[in-house]
Amino acid sequence: MFDFDLVPGPVVNRILNADRTVVTDLVRQTYLHHESGESVNPDSYFLRFPDKPDARIIALPAFLAADVQLAGIKWISSFPANTRRDLPRAAAVLILNDFETGYPIACMEAAQISAARTAASAAVAADVLRPDGHEHTRTAVVGAGVIARNVCQYLHDAGCRPDSYVVHDLDERSGRSLVTHLNDALGQEAAFTGDLGTALEADTVILTTTAATPYIHTGFKPGQVVLNLSLRDIAPEVMVRAANVLDDVEHCMKANTSPHLTERATGARDFVTGTLAEVLTGAVTVPTDRPVIFSPFGLGVLDLAVGAFVLSRARADGTSTAVPDFFAETQRW
Repeated sequence: MFDFDLVPGPVVNRILNADRTVVTDLVRQTYLHHESGESVNPDSYFLRFPDKPDARIIALPAFLAADVQLAGIKWISSFPANTRRDLPRAAAVLILNDFETGYPIACMEAAQISAARTAASAAVAADVLRPDGHEHTRTAVVGAGVIARNVCQYLHDAGCRPDSYVVHDLDERSGRSLVTHLNDALGQEAAFTGDLGTALEADTVILTTTAATPYIHTGFKPGQVVLNLSLRDIAPEVMVRAANVLDDVEHCMKANTSPHLTERATGARDFVTGTLAEVLTGAVTVPTDRPVIFSPFGLGVLDLAVGAFVLSRARADGTSTAVPDFFAETQRW
C-alpha cells in the first residue's frame, strides 16, 4: 500500500519511444472517457513571474476513473529563454496518487510524458480530421522544437505521412535541425523556409511555437487542417472563418488562447464546432467548406493516462526505483 517509486527521464523516454501507437490509443480512449464524465479535470493554475513575463510554471491536477483510478498533478515549467542556451523550454514532474488512500505512489520525469500526450493528441486529430488520408499532401511545421519533433514522430507512426514537409522557425538553426531529423530519422522529404506565408499554405499546418499573442491574420482555405498546438498563434478573425474543434471547450476559453480571444471578440462561442471526442464518436461532423482548426488546451487526464502506463511498464521490467520508507508514518497510532 505504501510503495513509492521514482521513474527517471531515460526510463520514461525508452518506454514511450517503444510504444507510440499504444500511447496514441491511450490518448484517444482518454478523450472519450473525459467526454463521458469519467474524469475530474480542474482548471490549470499558472504561476507567473513579474521579472520573467514570458515564463510560467503550470499545475495540472486531475483524476481519471475508467480503468486507471488514479489522481495526480503535473508540475511543468515553460521558460522560453532556455532555448537561447540550447536547453529545452519545458521541464516537468508528474505525481501519481492512489485513489483509495490518496497516498502518492510515484514521481516521474514528465517533460517527455507531456510531449508524448501532446503529440499523440495531434496524431489522433490529424487522423480523424483528414479522413481521406495524408497521401499527396504537404505538411508544414511552424516552430521547430521538442514538441514539433515529437509530433512529427507520432504522426509518422500513426500513418499520417505526407508527401513532404516544410519547416519554418525564426531560428533557422532549429528549423534546419528538424529538417535533418525528418530526412534522416523518418525518411521524409523536408525543406526549410524562412517565409511564414509559404508554410501557412500547406495542406496540414502544425503550430508549435512559444508565441504569446496572435501573428496569423490571414485566413486558411477549405481543405486545410491546422493543429493549433501552441494555442496563441491565430487571430480571432481567422478563427471565426474556420471550423473549430477543441479538446475541452471550458478549458480552451481561458489564458488568452486563440479560442478565448475569439470568444471575447465575438461575445459568443458559436464559432466552436465541437470537441475532438464528439468528432471521434460521430456526434459532430466537421464541415468541408471551411478550414479546420484543432486547438487543444492540454488536459491533465492525458498526463495521468500516459503516466500510469509508463509506471506500469517500468515496474514490470524493473526500471522504476523503489524508495523504501518514503513515508515517515504509515499507522495512525
